[in-house]
Amino acid sequence: MRIFAAIVLLSATLPATAAQEKAKTPPAPSVPVDEIRRFTQVFEAVRESYVDALTDEEIMQAGLRGLLLDIDPHSSYLSAKQARDFEDLNDGGYAGIGIESDERDPTRIRVVAPFDDTPAQRAGLRAGDYITAINGVPVNNEDSSASPERLRGKPGTKAVLTVLRQGEKSPLTITVIREVISIQSVKARWLEPGYAYFRISAFQGDTGLEFRRQWQNLQTAAPGVKTKGVVLDLRSNPGGLVNAAVEVADAFLPEAVVVSTKGRNALANSTYYSKPGEQFNGVPVAVLIDAGSASASEILAGALQDHKRATIIGSRSFGKGSVQNIIRLDNGDAFKLTTSRYYTPNDRSIQAQGIVPDVLLSGNARAEVTERDLPKHIKADATDDADAEPGVVLLGESYIGKALAYLKQGKALP
Repeated sequence: MRIFAAIVLLSATLPATAAQEKAKTPPAPSVPVDEIRRFTQVFEAVRESYVDALTDEEIMQAGLRGLLLDIDPHSSYLSAKQARDFEDLNDGGYAGIGIESDERDPTRIRVVAPFDDTPAQRAGLRAGDYITAINGVPVNNEDSSASPERLRGKPGTKAVLTVLRQGEKSPLTITVIREVISIQSVKARWLEPGYAYFRISAFQGDTGLEFRRQWQNLQTAAPGVKTKGVVLDLRSNPGGLVNAAVEVADAFLPEAVVVSTKGRNALANSTYYSKPGEQFNGVPVAVLIDAGSASASEILAGALQDHKRATIIGSRSFGKGSVQNIIRLDNGDAFKLTTSRYYTPNDRSIQAQGIVPDVLLSGNARAEVTERDLPKHIKADATDDADAEPGVVLLGESYIGKALAYLKQGKALP
C-alpha cells in the first residue's frame, strides 16, 4: 500500500545517520508493524467516511503535521510555500507585516517578536501576542492557503488583526499596513563619545558582515575617539542563524568555544568556535536581554557571559535551547525536526531555563510567555537557575541608558 510505503520510507530516512555511527550509537529499532497497521486503518476510515471528501495528499499531510505537532513546540511540517517563506525570513526580505511567528496552534498565531522598524512594530504588536483573526476571518493554521500566509500581501494593503494579549481583559484590534519587509538586522550609533551601541534585531545570513560594517562606520564617524565600552542590545531578538551569532561573537572573543550541541544521534553533536583575535580590545561590554531574546541571541549572550567578556543586563531570556534541522522532501515540502540541545561554553543548557542576567532590571516591563510555558516543551536537562526570576519584556530606550550607566559606574540605574 502506498501509505504504508511512505511511512516506512520516512522512518528509515531519519536514522540513516545513526547507521553511519553504529560504533557509537545502537541501531535504530524497526517500525512496529502493528502501529503502521493502526495508522492505515485510521487513514482508510478518514478517506472513506469523513464528512467531506479529502484527497490522499490532504490526509497524509494532516497526519504528518499531527505527528510533528505532538512532540515539541518547534518541530513542524512545512508546505513547499512555507519552506520558501522560511528561507525568505532568514534572507531578510519579503512582503508582509514583519514578525517572527509560531503557527503550531491551529487557531492562533503567536508573535515570537516583531522585527525593528516594521509595520508590526509600529502598529504596536508585541512579543507574546496571539493573533486570532485576520480581517475578521479566524486564523486556521491547518489551511496552508489561509494563514499565516494572509499576513503577507501587496504593499499598502491593510491587515486588521484581532489580538489576545496577556493582561488585557478583551481582544485588541490592531491595524497593520503591509509593506516590503527588508530587515536591517544591525544598527549602531555612538551613545556618547567612546560608548558604542549596537542593536541586533535578528540573526540573518548577513548579520556578521553587517555588524563589522557598522563598527567600521562608527570608527569613521569618530576618528581618533578611544572606545571605552559597548552596549549590545539583544532584547526581543528571536534568534535566527547560529553561524551569524558565532560571527558576532568573533568580534568580542579570542579563539574560544561559543556554543556546542548535543543530541541522541552522534552526528548531531558539534562545537562552534570563534576565530582568533577580537575587534574591541577587551573594552567593557554590557549585553541587554529580555524574555523575548531567544535561540541565537541566547547563544551569544551565554558565550559572552561564560567567558566573562560581558555583563548580561536585563531579564531572564526565553529559553529556546533546542536545535532544529530542516529536512527536505522530494515534493518540495520540508519539516523541522528537533535533533539536539544548545549548551554554553561552561556546558549550561539553555533549554527551558534561558540565560539569567548578571544584573536584573525592572521597570516598565510586562509578564511574558517563555519556552517553559509552551505545551510539550522539551524539558531542561539540568536544574541550574531553575528558580530564577521569570523573564519579562523590557520596552523602550530607558534600558539603554541603564546599561550605559553600568558601563560607566559599575552599576545600573534603578
